[in-house]
Amino acid sequence: MATTRIEAGFYFLYFSFFPMLLSASGSYPQAQNVTWKSTNFKTVLVWEPKPSADYSYTVELSPVGGNAQRITNCIRSSQTMCDLSTAMTDPKACYVADVLSQPPQGATSELSEFPHKTSPKFCPYDDTELDRPKFTLEVSEGSATLNVTDSPTAIANGHHLQTLRDIFSERLHYRVTYWKNKSTGKKTSNYNTSMIKVTGLDHGESYCFQVQAYIPSRTYGKQLGDLSAPQCSKDENQTIIEVYSPAVIISAIILILLLTGIIITVTVVCCKRKKKAANGEKKGVV
Repeated sequence: MATTRIEAGFYFLYFSFFPMLLSASGSYPQAQNVTWKSTNFKTVLVWEPKPSADYSYTVELSPVGGNAQRITNCIRSSQTMCDLSTAMTDPKACYVADVLSQPPQGATSELSEFPHKTSPKFCPYDDTELDRPKFTLEVSEGSATLNVTDSPTAIANGHHLQTLRDIFSERLHYRVTYWKNKSTGKKTSNYNTSMIKVTGLDHGESYCFQVQAYIPSRTYGKQLGDLSAPQCSKDENQTIIEVYSPAVIISAIILILLLTGIIITVTVVCCKRKKKAANGEKKGVV
């Protein structure tokens, strides 16, 4: 009889409070698809889904083996992204982030622990993607000089944004891909400086160049950055058709014909006036 009463009491508690707990946890759904997006140490955490008006998200960042800190701009937020660039003070450390599902701003909850989703581990020094660099091009006989600008990052040193060279130092290389203009055959060379001289080029030929950041010490697949926009040298042997587009050439021909027609018209009119004036003088003399 006592056992029956205990079972009845258990079922009463279970069916009375379990729906409440289910409802409370269901009102704060766990974040999903938590991923990192990072380029030149500009690092953003993104996730799904966008919250309803009944809940929000809070982000906590932790160095692996260290203490967690709440990110000021990402506390009880309705956004599904959080910029963690400035919070990652050590680019060589590895981090994890927790996305907590909480009540919205101004609301309270009796829950002591909230649903959360932990991100994969992220190591900025090894994992951030490298953006396409910019460079200037100067060409002389048989060689080309490329002056590459070391891209700025989102990591500041005082009031100064550090460059990729500041962070990677001698580990930062550049890979140059080049080819003869209008040719499909390409060559690549690696350089450990930002001032690059490519030699062995054919004199008078036009060459095109692209540059990308290259970190040989990284794991394969993360060593190379995005390719820059191509730049080509001038071809000293180009014909006028190769230099200018057909539209420009046709426009120039039409302009020349118009000018020629105007000159001929003006010349003919002037000659007729002179002839008419001369005939008038002759009649006056007679």
